[in-house]
Formats: sequence, C-alpha cells, structure tokens
Amino acid sequence: MRHGNGYRKLGRLSAHRRALLRNMATSLILNERMETTIPKAKTIRPIVEKLITLGRKRTGDLHAIRQVGQYLFDKDATHKVFTSLAERFKERPGGYLRIIRLGTRFGDGAEMASIEFVDYKPGEKTEVAPVVKKSSNKPKIDKVKKPAAVVTKAPKVKVSEKGGKVSAQKSKKSGSGKARTTSGG
Repeated sequence: MRHGNGYRKLGRLSAHRRALLRNMATSLILNERMETTIPKAKTIRPIVEKLITLGRKRTGDLHAIRQVGQYLFDKDATHKVFTSLAERFKERPGGYLRIIRLGTRFGDGAEMASIEFVDYKPGEKTEVAPVVKKSSNKPKIDKVKKPAAVVTKAPKVKVSEKGGKVSAQKSKKSGSGKARTTSGG
C-alpha cells in the first residue's frame, strides 16, 4: 500500500525527476503554456506557483533572485519571474496556474492536460526585457601573452643487430627509463 508516500515518482530516479521538473518549470515560465500528462502537470503547478510567489513578494531581494535562479535553467526565465510575472500577479494571492484536461494521448493512452497561466491569451505574446549586465568600474588589465612553445624533434629510432627497432620510449609496464626492443617489422 502507498500510505504516506507524499509525492509523485513519475517513473524516474531522483536526479532525472529533478531535472525533468526544472526543465518543465523553465519552459512553462518562458512559454506560459504547455501540454503534458496530468501527473506531471499536477506536480509542476505548486513548484512554479512558489517561484512566482517569491518573485511577487520579494521583488529586488537578492536572496530571492538567487533562490529562483538556482531552480530555473535560464536567466531569462528568472528575469521574467521578477519583472513581468510579478507585475501581472501582484494583486493575486495565489492560484496563478490552471490545468485543463485534454483527453488521452493517441500512442499510449496517457491522460493529457494543458497547464497555463490563468491570464494566458492564446494570440498574444508577452515580451521580456533583456537581461542587462552591470558593468564593473574596475580597470581592465591586459593579459601578457606567453611565448610560443618550442618545438622539439622526436628522438631518432635505432635499428638493432637482430632487425628489431629500439625506441627511446619508456616502458609502460615497468616504469623504468630503459629502452624497449620490439621484434620484426
């Protein structure tokens, strides 16, 4: 029995499940709508809502920006959480996403759903201001170029009396500096 098992495993190991959810959260924030299976949609909804709540309540807080940026894979998604999404949902106390059931998938019969923001309109795209990096006031130091590497010639190969070649390479097995003889050739 599954009593007390408090989260969906989604048929994946923990690292794969975490990467899947992070990818889905990043895609959902950037595209504002996605189609997936119902269990994945139900799993991703509270995660994304918590990220938006962080962006809404703590706009400009460096620790909150780092917390959201630690979870999402894209800097543009992090920027969007703290700018356009925080502005759109500043008066809403939660419930930023909706799940709409779509029916079954043709290939395997999985129950499909669409997860989207509650104010999503299919025709319009929201624009995100590009992330602007702050320039530092430190003076730039020119790097000194290293001289080009000196090219050395390969050691000459000597031929022994028995017809075998004697090379100047170290033996891989013994580790000694003795020359190794190879037979015939």
